[in-house]
Amino acid sequence: MAAPPAALVSKVKKHFIGIPAPLGYVAGVGRGATGFTTRSDIGPARDANDVSDDRHAPPTKKKKKDEEEDDDEDLNDSNYDEFSGYGGSLFSKDPYDKDDEEADMIYEEIDKRMDEKRKEYREKRLKEELEKYRQERPKIQQQFSDLKRGLTMVSEDEWRNIPEVGDARNRKQRNPRAEKFTPLPDTVLSRSLGGESTSSIDSGSGLMSQYPHGTVTPGMLTPSGDLDLRKMGQARNTLMNVKLNQVSDSVEGQTVVDPKGYLTDLHSMIPTYGGDINDIKKARLLLKSVRETNPNHPPAWIASARLEEVTGKIQAARNVIMKGCEDNPKSEDLWLEAARLQPPETAKAVIAQAVRHIPTSVRIWIKAADLECETKGKRKVYRKALEHIPNSVRLWKAAIELEDPEDARILLSRAVECCPTSVDLWLALARLETYENARKVLNKARENIPTDRQIWTTAAKLEEANGNINMVEKIIDRAISSLSANGVEINREQWIKEAIEAEKCGSVKTCQALIKAIIGYGIEDEDRKHTWMEDADSCASQLAYECARAIFSHSLAAFPSKKSIWLRAAYFEKNHGTRDSLETLLQKAVAHCPKSEVLWLMGAKSKWLAGDVPAARGILSLAFQANPNSEEIWLAAVKLESENSEFDRARRLLSKARASAPTPRVMMKSAKLEWCLNNLDTALQILEEALVKFPDYAKLWLMKGQIEEQQGDVDRAHETFNSALKKCPSSIPLWIWLARLDEKRKMLTKARSVLEKGRLKNPHNPELWLEAIRIEFRAGMRDIANTMMAKALQECPNAGILWSEAIFLEARPQRKTKSVDALKKCEHDVNVLLAVSKLFWSERKLQKCREWFNRTVKIDPDFGDAWAYFYRFEVLHGTEEVQQDIKKRCIAAEPHHGEAWCIVSKNINNWRLTTENVLMLVAKDLPIPI
Repeated sequence: MAAPPAALVSKVKKHFIGIPAPLGYVAGVGRGATGFTTRSDIGPARDANDVSDDRHAPPTKKKKKDEEEDDDEDLNDSNYDEFSGYGGSLFSKDPYDKDDEEADMIYEEIDKRMDEKRKEYREKRLKEELEKYRQERPKIQQQFSDLKRGLTMVSEDEWRNIPEVGDARNRKQRNPRAEKFTPLPDTVLSRSLGGESTSSIDSGSGLMSQYPHGTVTPGMLTPSGDLDLRKMGQARNTLMNVKLNQVSDSVEGQTVVDPKGYLTDLHSMIPTYGGDINDIKKARLLLKSVRETNPNHPPAWIASARLEEVTGKIQAARNVIMKGCEDNPKSEDLWLEAARLQPPETAKAVIAQAVRHIPTSVRIWIKAADLECETKGKRKVYRKALEHIPNSVRLWKAAIELEDPEDARILLSRAVECCPTSVDLWLALARLETYENARKVLNKARENIPTDRQIWTTAAKLEEANGNINMVEKIIDRAISSLSANGVEINREQWIKEAIEAEKCGSVKTCQALIKAIIGYGIEDEDRKHTWMEDADSCASQLAYECARAIFSHSLAAFPSKKSIWLRAAYFEKNHGTRDSLETLLQKAVAHCPKSEVLWLMGAKSKWLAGDVPAARGILSLAFQANPNSEEIWLAAVKLESENSEFDRARRLLSKARASAPTPRVMMKSAKLEWCLNNLDTALQILEEALVKFPDYAKLWLMKGQIEEQQGDVDRAHETFNSALKKCPSSIPLWIWLARLDEKRKMLTKARSVLEKGRLKNPHNPELWLEAIRIEFRAGMRDIANTMMAKALQECPNAGILWSEAIFLEARPQRKTKSVDALKKCEHDVNVLLAVSKLFWSERKLQKCREWFNRTVKIDPDFGDAWAYFYRFEVLHGTEEVQQDIKKRCIAAEPHHGEAWCIVSKNINNWRLTTENVLMLVAKDLPIPI
């Protein structure tokens, strides 16, 4: 290239040439360059005069060679794995800092988590491999198990002829490689038989000649180097005799081991205390010091005896405790411990000594009675004890328990004289006496113990049991006034508990009198209603129905015009009372609250269920008089007539109702009656009239569209639904029915559009999302359905119906995880609980499935789908009793909701079916979860 003209080159020198760079300057950083530093910039890390660290290292060449060999060893092909890389550590020479430690910890947690995922599978595989290994290589005892079973057939003679383990005839066969020893020379035996006094062997004799260089076996010679054979033989014979006497016995010439004696010897040899012997010695020494320092301290003697007992020295323990009793003859704890440590025969003598020293100790007398084996001896001991301690309630009770009723009565009459402050003795005597004598006994008891309520309640029960009902309330009222006068605090909870106990004993009048006397005690007027309702619920939960009934009775007397109390009392009688008691209560209720429609309807329904239709009509006519133009009473009368096939009367009632009280429900029920009777044109005419008056009532539009669809006029039904949505855009069933109608017409895109428009009009609505998802699923678009489900859960994260559907949209391995997420979001939603129950059913976990079904129906008894699935499950996997129980509970709950339930119950052809029939039909068509 040609050089630029001189005119273009600036002759002016730049101002920064030759000037040092500013602090922190990095060349080219404006163009995106990155600064770096080399060793030439900062210099070496050491001074030139520093001593090198490798001054003691081998020569450099050798060091480099070793490092290369180590690297080669770590990085060669034999140490390389395709998955984990080289086996050696590439960074072993680098320092291990905090970051490395944190990284290792994270990797370790990851390894643990990955290990937990496969833990169940790994353990199962290990168990299978272990079982396979045991089958291939069984234990010795398993190999010979069949032979052991065969030993039962061995006769007694065969047992006797079994050779001993040490039999010399089989020794060579058992151990052919055993070491052979030179036998004892005959000269030694001849010397001992000939009477010579030689009792030792010279080291140079033939016996020792087998050892080279004159060496001998250490420990076998005396210090002088000679072996004393005579003393050795005598010691051997003595030891053998001792062992045989201890563990052997001669039975018909055969030596057998005595198992009892053998095990006893072993037990005495093994210490029962598992601690250190040095600790025992220290404890023994410490306790000895305590005893010697303060011999009058009973716990020291007891601790010493128990230490010896724990270490197995029972006799030493007895000696110690008896020495303690000598030093402390007035300590009942020591005497009782001594009696415990002694055998039964000696224990009686020890207790006799204790009684002589401490004749007023109740515990010692009771121990003395316990040591007696016969009842006669126990009675004798207790009577002797009562001579010394006549005011002991415990002794009197123990003595009376051993007597017959007549003797017990005599003893009790003496006992209450000696112990006049014992309530239990007075009450026990009153129970054994006649009515007249019992009254006298209780009167004396009240005089001696004026502060106890049990005497008063027992007196009331006594009067009730003998038919003197009028005295019961008087006694209870007198009890409260007397106890208050004597300074006793009246506790409502305790008295209500006393009333519950009285009811459990069968004293109904006493329990009612107790409730009446105490129910208003210490309660402010503003809190009476709330507190009494809580008390009634509490009594009902404890199965004390008479107490609850008494509380309701008192509450209604105090608040006769409170409709809520009458309703709660009526529901209580419905659940826990009889039909007569319910009807009696409802008659009183409508007399005090004639404007309460529910009370009238409950009375009419009770008569209807009992089969008394004229009485039910009479109640409804009275209800009409008290509540003219009441929609509920009109509709109840119509239902009564239609259920009893009085369709003309039902039509007339509806006609009057439309004339006097033209409400949307009355119009809808009128159209529905005609629809049920298959008068479709009349039903449509009534609906058209109703829609003119009530165009924004969605159920009227829905019925009209369904009837038109039933007639086969799909286009007209479609037009009706479109018109309805203009008037009622917030009605979700209308959007869903219109979408289903388009789906039936094979207009899938139109159905999607309808649901999309419905979601725009009604945002965050899970029912519309669920219908859109199901349309895609029915069309075979599973991927689109899953995508829509994800969007739906984002918009409605707490919708149970969406989560329950999402669980079964997943593949089987992911359903459990999805159900956990659903329970976290909707813990108490019945749809989610039902889905989890079905999930356990699909996994064949029957017990868990049954538990979750019970939980579902308990949370919402009105959810019919749960009852149907539960009944279907028990039909397949349960018993007849359980099936009948579920059916009974479902009839009592009278469910009305649930998708599958409403499909059957709201079908116009099933309008007269009972709850039981609907349950059977729904359960029959339910699919089994898979």
